[in-house]
Amino acid sequence: MPRLVAFLRAVNVGGHTVEMAKLKQLFEKLSFTGVETFIASGNVIFDAPKAAPGTLERKIAAHLEKSLGYEVVTFLRSPHELAATLAHRAFPKERAGSTLHIGFLGSPPAAAAKQQVLALTSDIDDFHVHGRELYWRCAGRFSDSVVSGPKLEKALGQPTTMRKITTVERLAKKLG
Repeated sequence: MPRLVAFLRAVNVGGHTVEMAKLKQLFEKLSFTGVETFIASGNVIFDAPKAAPGTLERKIAAHLEKSLGYEVVTFLRSPHELAATLAHRAFPKERAGSTLHIGFLGSPPAAAAKQQVLALTSDIDDFHVHGRELYWRCAGRFSDSVVSGPKLEKALGQPTTMRKITTVERLAKKLG
């Protein structure tokens, strides 16, 4: 059975608190095995029967919405996809004092959406879209940026969920 990582949007943010033990049980109710949560930001590692990722994403999202009472958009990645995400060099030059975040998307955004995201670039924020990932480099503190998750989602024309690069690296290492 393939090993996957689910990146869940709206878990333990915006007043939606979910205990990781409960999240694990919710995944196990879907007959997934080897379920483990990874830090409390909505990351779940699990083994699933071979199925189309989009089908699994919709199945998980529907189950979580029914169980939790609110929409939880789900983004799945395989260990190989996660490694490729980390291997991609979105920004050729390092920028001292910056933090890199990766936004997971359901599908590659259209060219017009990419242009809208790139138009948000500023002295503080750099953006790069590659496939189903958005790379956001923020210089200084996140609170210094005028860009927000909702603003990015509007530009992208679709939901996303953001993770710090260190979280993604730790997940990839765990799947190693």
